Amino acid sequence: MGCSPSKKVVRAKNATKRLRAVVRIQTWYRRYRANLEARRRCTWSIFQSLEYAGEQDQLKLHNFFNNMLDSLVSDGNSPAPLIRAFNVNKRASIYDTQSMRDSGGEMLQNLLEGMEVEPSYKGPHLTFPLTMNQLHKIVQSFRRKLTLHAKYTIQLLLEVRRILKTQGNIRYASTSLSKQVTVCGDIHGKLSDLYTIFHKNGLPSVNNPYIFNGDFVDRGQFSTEVVIVLFSCFVMNPNEVYLNRGNHEDHVMNLRYGFVKELQMKYKQHSRKVIHMFKDVFSWLPLATVVDDQIIVCHGGISDTTNLKTLAKIDRHRYMSTLQPPGECEDISTMDTQDLIEWKQVLDLLWSDPKPIDGCQPNTFRGGGSYFGPDITTSFLQQNKFKLLIRSHECKPEGFEYTHNGQVLTVFSASNYYEMGSNLGAFVRIQGAELECRVVQYMSTHSPTHRKVSFTQRINTVEKSAIQDLKEKILASKHKLLSEFKKCDLDNSGSISSSDWCCALETVLEIELPWRTLKSKIAKCDNNGDVQYETTFDELEVRHRYSGNGPSITETLYRHRENLETIFRLIDTDHS
Repeated sequence: MGCSPSKKVVRAKNATKRLRAVVRIQTWYRRYRANLEARRRCTWSIFQSLEYAGEQDQLKLHNFFNNMLDSLVSDGNSPAPLIRAFNVNKRASIYDTQSMRDSGGEMLQNLLEGMEVEPSYKGPHLTFPLTMNQLHKIVQSFRRKLTLHAKYTIQLLLEVRRILKTQGNIRYASTSLSKQVTVCGDIHGKLSDLYTIFHKNGLPSVNNPYIFNGDFVDRGQFSTEVVIVLFSCFVMNPNEVYLNRGNHEDHVMNLRYGFVKELQMKYKQHSRKVIHMFKDVFSWLPLATVVDDQIIVCHGGISDTTNLKTLAKIDRHRYMSTLQPPGECEDISTMDTQDLIEWKQVLDLLWSDPKPIDGCQPNTFRGGGSYFGPDITTSFLQQNKFKLLIRSHECKPEGFEYTHNGQVLTVFSASNYYEMGSNLGAFVRIQGAELECRVVQYMSTHSPTHRKVSFTQRINTVEKSAIQDLKEKILASKHKLLSEFKKCDLDNSGSISSSDWCCALETVLEIELPWRTLKSKIAKCDNNGDVQYETTFDELEVRHRYSGNGPSITETLYRHRENLETIFRLIDTDHS
């Protein structure tokens, strides 16, 4: 029997209610996910803006020194010691061009003088040529938090240097035997990420070649271990391991971003020789790798003037730091035209970033290299008969990103780069006759509870860290910001409009961020929606016994602490 009309109406109403409930739940969930995504993007903007602001500061510091030295020279003073300290492209006397010639036992004896292996040393004892068994011992010692002895580190670096000197600025890789090659991006001293890559993809071998695309060191805590493992793999497989130079294989960058400090801590009295050897070896790293004449792999990118023939002829060893003019040159305005062209070629290859807009402009965000658009990429690839440019240099939330209509692939291998859970790491397997790119993503962690953490919890953790970093930046400019805020507070009410508050922060900090979105996480508002600007500094204070005497010198030192630390390391030529 059929249902009565009344029952049909009830069922229809129930179905309608259920449908409405489903729609409401879906709408709520979409808004919830959209809110999380907005928070993630905002957090990403904070981290990236602070990172690039630091790189800009490094370039400003370089320019400051240049101007200061020019003034000293014009005043008739003799700034020679300071020039030697600052211009790292001038070889130090014990590592100059002559003494660094591979003259055999004499040079080795000089370098290893006073580096006896103590009986208390518990790490691996190396002999050359290295074997797979020795590599395993190195890895095991690093797992036990041991440092490779300075003697073996120097010997390894000398062997790496010897091989690198035989290789060109641009290396050419073939997949005719292996049928594939793996490309890894920035690792930045994250040893667990390197171990994850080898666990997932295997160690380098004849059938499993690798291209490591620069930025092995700095920022992470285990830069020494990462670069020693990579160099060990290289000397064991020089034809299967390709090491491209990144913008952080640079002594000036190492002074600021942690590698020099790490070497000083780990090698103590031998750190001077170890640091100089790394500085020298980094300058011998090739600039790019070409796979099967179809794919070019370089760290940063290109510009409208990038020329592979010019790059192939450059004496790359002249650039201990790409942030400074090569060799003996002190003043850019007096540089030889050819030197200037070559310097820009190297800078662009190591520092450039792709942008969605056509054309090529100076990379003002980082302070070095160029922004290159899709038209520049297309022209470069067609000119050289390539089909793809693989680069690194930029952290990506998913560990990789295709841009320029699929012609540029960015790969970044350091997961959790900004904070635990901030981003995935990735590497790329180029395989098959068509050289197809297969991306493998991962997130390295030492936490056994990591997989139980939800996406929301991860966003909360990363956001909290980003806000804390931003507040430190705000605190460092407290007096300047207060002065700017008070200019807008004409009636001394303690409150200003949201627009004025955002404008003041952007003007003083010189960082473009979605300040309106961040407002509720940084400051408090009154009933009218105006910002109570003094709450911007709540729970933030730099304490010192001399604090409180006007615009604090403590605050000034705090604001410039990274520049000061870099300057001190630069002047401390014996790393004492």
